[in-house]
Amino acid sequence: MSQYTTPTLTIDAPNGTSYAYRRFGRQGGVPVVFMQHFRGNLDGWDPALVDDIAAEREVILFDASGIAGSTGVTPRTFREFGRDALAFIDALGLDLIDLFGFSIGGFGAQEAALLRPHLVRRLILAGTGPQGGRDMHGWNDTIRGHAYREAQDAEDAIYLFFTGSDRSRARGAEFLGRVYTRTEGRDAEVSRAAWEAQAEAILDWGIPDTSKLARLSGITAPTLVANGDNDIMVPTVNSFLLAGHLPDARLVIYPDANHGFLFEFPHEFASEVNAFLAD
Repeated sequence: MSQYTTPTLTIDAPNGTSYAYRRFGRQGGVPVVFMQHFRGNLDGWDPALVDDIAAEREVILFDASGIAGSTGVTPRTFREFGRDALAFIDALGLDLIDLFGFSIGGFGAQEAALLRPHLVRRLILAGTGPQGGRDMHGWNDTIRGHAYREAQDAEDAIYLFFTGSDRSRARGAEFLGRVYTRTEGRDAEVSRAAWEAQAEAILDWGIPDTSKLARLSGITAPTLVANGDNDIMVPTVNSFLLAGHLPDARLVIYPDANHGFLFEFPHEFASEVNAFLAD
């Protein structure tokens, strides 16, 4: 199966949420659970990225509580997003996973790894940063204008995820073509109430506090930290902070790339992820 064709399933968890998810890829190993970005749903994952990973691993994509196709109330802190992810994972009956967190999904993934260290075998933190890191406490007016627009369009996505170079913008157009190729069984849109809750959680996470960096020593799973060299949403310096404070981390930075580096270089990053998970 593929991100283009895999059906969306649901599973009821004891916390009262019915989670929407997709599960596909190579069976038999440790599955990779993906946690999504701000205002993202199941269809926001690039098929070029997740299909390449699914060729070697079982892939599980899901919507958090209150997001898109999942029921329930959207959490307002990333500690609660971490607990929410654990509720979904427990509902599937998984006792060992690899965890992939992109953007705010990476905030929640850090919390899940801290709350359940023996569950997470390996961790991928893409375009994300530590609690209390640098320049994460609110976006400027231009970024907010794109990120908070009621009805986002292609230009919003390209501005937020790609750089201004012709090459990067062309990669952005290719990415949008891939994520909108699927026409049947698409996920629901993320409601305004849900993304406003996410926005509140982002501001809480970004309150400057360097003492929070000490928490990263509790994440003992080998971790792949990756970003573009010009991330405007979670500034790239925060990837260096993660790599410097996690006990076992490797850092990869992609050139001429913004927050959506993993969609600009989907095959290259999938290869990096697969190699990291196979170690």
